[in-house]
Amino acid sequence: MDSLITAAARALAAGDRLGALKRVALRDDAPALALRGIVMAQLGDFARAKALLKSAARAFGPREAVARARCIVAQAEIALVSRDLSWPAKSLELARVTLEAHGDGVNAAHARNLEVRRLLLLGHLDEAERTLTDLDPTSLPPATRAAHALVVAGIAIRRLDTKAARTALLRAGQAAHQVDIPALTAEVESAFLVLNTPAARLIAHGEERPLLLEDVEGLLASETLVVDACRFAVRERGTTVSLATRPVLFALARALAEAWPGDVGRSTLIARAFGGKHVDESHRARLRVEVGRLRAALGTLADVSATKRGFAMKPRRACEVVMLAPPVDEQHAGVLAFLADGEAWSSSALAIALGASPRTVQRALDQLSTTGKVQSFGHGRARRWMTPPVPGFPTILLLPGPLPSD
Repeated sequence: MDSLITAAARALAAGDRLGALKRVALRDDAPALALRGIVMAQLGDFARAKALLKSAARAFGPREAVARARCIVAQAEIALVSRDLSWPAKSLELARVTLEAHGDGVNAAHARNLEVRRLLLLGHLDEAERTLTDLDPTSLPPATRAAHALVVAGIAIRRLDTKAARTALLRAGQAAHQVDIPALTAEVESAFLVLNTPAARLIAHGEERPLLLEDVEGLLASETLVVDACRFAVRERGTTVSLATRPVLFALARALAEAWPGDVGRSTLIARAFGGKHVDESHRARLRVEVGRLRAALGTLADVSATKRGFAMKPRRACEVVMLAPPVDEQHAGVLAFLADGEAWSSSALAIALGASPRTVQRALDQLSTTGKVQSFGHGRARRWMTPPVPGFPTILLLPGPLPSD
């Protein structure tokens, strides 16, 4: 490797993107193409970066397997940042194996971090933890240690283990301070904001108050019966009843929890569950059927008893019933939760991450666009959606992935 390539690589490692670019801007050999691709990616020109890295991978000879693998890892990182979730994850795994086989532990660790970040984005927490098991961060350079700690913190946050998350973020901050890369420091600070921003609202006895993530963790670990509007479930310590696929039952449970310890009138329940404006005997009959189904679904957690006015929820073991709601009531909160990271998403990537059909996601984006909550740019396959980060929006509780009691 000649001196210009070495100097450019050192400048890039130190965060001096323009300094690196000046040294290789006019060269078309494979190492220069790769470095230019990485610089363009860091400057935000992902289309140009992908083209340069593909050219670099083709330009490296058959004996340069490590260099080609590094180009694939760089392409995978661009795909992750640009939210291209259809990018073949198997290619990244094969590149990581190649790097490990040739003794490039640092870049192999970076590839593993990217694998885990993708799994984390999709809500596959168990698989993400298994992928991290064999990686020892103590021997890694500071920048890679910071990235590893951010991934560990991300898993802990999604599992509502705030103590482990804070510990990991402190490690990430220390490592980021050592290398003094502004983008890395900003990412650590952004992650800390998740812990210090209200993540939900607690509704109980007719009043509501905001909860931090650690407050939510404590609530779900208590003996309180929680009707969770973030995950559409009813929870008590150690037991979870999911009503995500039964919206009528959840609407009834939510109305009863908000009114606890009082009852809710039949006309109110019919309006909340069925949207009926005029109550007739058929609505009352349907309400009785759905209440019976709710009783059966809740099982040992709670009973739903009839009153003169309507129905009331009675916990069997818990001494209190509360409602856990997002800070912002929004029909398409899941879509906004992903877009709140400030990145540009395609509708197909959102569909993959949410586990929903592309058409469902597109309808949600169109509705959010008409109200000015999201905006798009580009056309056809290149169309992307984004929104500025929403202060206080529950980006953790509304993202996919199991909570501790699931």
